[in-house]
Amino acid sequence: MVQEATQLGAAELIALEDKYGAHNYHPLPVVLSRGEGVFVWDVDGKRYYDFLSAYSAVNQGHCHPRIIEALKVQAEKLTLTSRAFYNDQLGVYEKFVTSYFGYDKVLPMNTGVEAVETAMKLCKKWGYKVKGITDHEVKIVFVSGNFHGRTQAIISASVDPGATTHYGPYLPGIEIIPYNDLAALAHALEDPDVAGFLVEPIQGEAGVFVPDDNYLTEARRLCKQHNVLFIADEVQTGIARTGRLLATCGNCGCAKSCENKYEARPDILILGKAMSGGVFPVSAVLADDEIMLTIKPGEHGSTFGGNPLACAVAIEALKVVEEEGLAENAMYLGKLFRERMQRMIEKTDLVTLVRGKGLLNAIVINDDEDSHTAWDICVKLAENGLLAKPTHGNIIRFAPPLVMTEEQLHECCDIIERVVLGFEK
Repeated sequence: MVQEATQLGAAELIALEDKYGAHNYHPLPVVLSRGEGVFVWDVDGKRYYDFLSAYSAVNQGHCHPRIIEALKVQAEKLTLTSRAFYNDQLGVYEKFVTSYFGYDKVLPMNTGVEAVETAMKLCKKWGYKVKGITDHEVKIVFVSGNFHGRTQAIISASVDPGATTHYGPYLPGIEIIPYNDLAALAHALEDPDVAGFLVEPIQGEAGVFVPDDNYLTEARRLCKQHNVLFIADEVQTGIARTGRLLATCGNCGCAKSCENKYEARPDILILGKAMSGGVFPVSAVLADDEIMLTIKPGEHGSTFGGNPLACAVAIEALKVVEEEGLAENAMYLGKLFRERMQRMIEKTDLVTLVRGKGLLNAIVINDDEDSHTAWDICVKLAENGLLAKPTHGNIIRFAPPLVMTEEQLHECCDIIERVVLGFEK
């Protein structure tokens, strides 16, 4: 008889994953069993601050009681019908989410990468049906350093050897230009076969690269000038993470559609992760009628996309963001965090800079990508009760749940400073 997971120790649970699971992840040696708010606990009962938030999926905090209650209530009524039938939650959700973000239509999916693939298909369909590009000639422009997921289509736009090696041949019709380079974008958009420009407003997985202040607005203007769709992948930057509801939002930051909402309104908006507060897989693609209605019945879909459970959870998760002022909290605490990290940097040669926006931040270790220093620092942080993870070898990303308090943030900064300033390679 299989031993109950609750009776197994950390080493045994890690060994189980290693023996029976695919080796496609390299986790820190911490086995978590419970979460609440900004905290998680391991199987031995040790408490940690979560400074990764499941890659920004848990913006509302772990197991937010309102979201969990919505999950329970709906789970006892109806979980799945498939889209072969109507259900009593989907239309309510669609009205809510389109009003919340200011679009005519939403196409519901499950995961972030599914949403990106959906946006790519929608862009191509628009390119053929509306822009009039010759069949099989449509192109989509991406930027270097991007991370949109790991499906076959998505890695065709990647320049990361870890994502692409031994997975070719790749999808045609993709052009890759430098990130934060408006001249390169302007040149690429001169090609009449380009239907869309797909970009992360901030490159999270690449190391929290924040573009120039005018990059998104000018990119949007160039796309409009050349009749190209501006597509924003806000799977990681969206839902209040950067101090605004969306990274493409203006200073207003409100959750409802308004005149001043967007600095660079995407023609296609891609959302996921925190759409459900980390409780259930929910993603969404939003666009106006001219774009969305190019897809007809039977041309795209998902058995679980738009299921009643996801709809109920997502509505409550988005209400929590607005009603608890999470965007405003992220903006305020993010400034404090970067100020604290900047003061730390002045005391050490180990860290070269801090960058970010809202509560999506990173520090860069004075080392190359092949070094283990950032990993070793994260192990030390875990020993001191704070969980973070390196990206690209020498960068440590810090993205705590947005429900964090100022007192908790300063306590976390104290931990980071103590570890970094006392670290020896």
